[in-house]
Amino acid sequence: MQDGLKIVRAETNQYEEIRAFYHSLIDEMYERRFHITWKKDINPDPAFLKQAIEKGQFYTGYCGDAIAAGMILNHSHNREYEQVRWQVPAEDSEINVIHSLGVHPLFSGKGIGMRMVEKAVSTARETGMKAVRLDVLRENEPAKNLYIRYGFQYIDTRKLYYPNTGWADFEMYEYLL
Repeated sequence: MQDGLKIVRAETNQYEEIRAFYHSLIDEMYERRFHITWKKDINPDPAFLKQAIEKGQFYTGYCGDAIAAGMILNHSHNREYEQVRWQVPAEDSEINVIHSLGVHPLFSGKGIGMRMVEKAVSTARETGMKAVRLDVLRENEPAKNLYIRYGFQYIDTRKLYYPNTGWADFEMYEYLL
């Protein structure tokens, strides 16, 4: 933990703290080079976020007492995933999907995103998953570069619908375990 990052599952009483983290991240990203398309209380969706926390699917990256990063790791995915020709056939219960991975800009450039992805992959491996999958908005070069550097393979580009983007082009990535 040379960078001071500690990644833990969120506690059920941390919803408001995690929600505030995402709101702050969105505010800070608004004026950045890559303008994040997330909107407060839409991404992540409050019900989805609460459910992930309650089910132990939300991982929080702390630097000291501050939340530096967060992500959801579960089996849920957009319906369009079923139409993608993935590298390995797998049931939903045999894959993990990364959602809402965000690193607060105050902590950017410290390798925290890579550490969060490492945590997602190691957790999937420990639980016997076949792959880790995700989708990234086509314009989100920083996220795509992170996943590619880690070893994720580009699979396809699909139009997906999410409340914060509407219908948009998303690139689909997969990491085989």
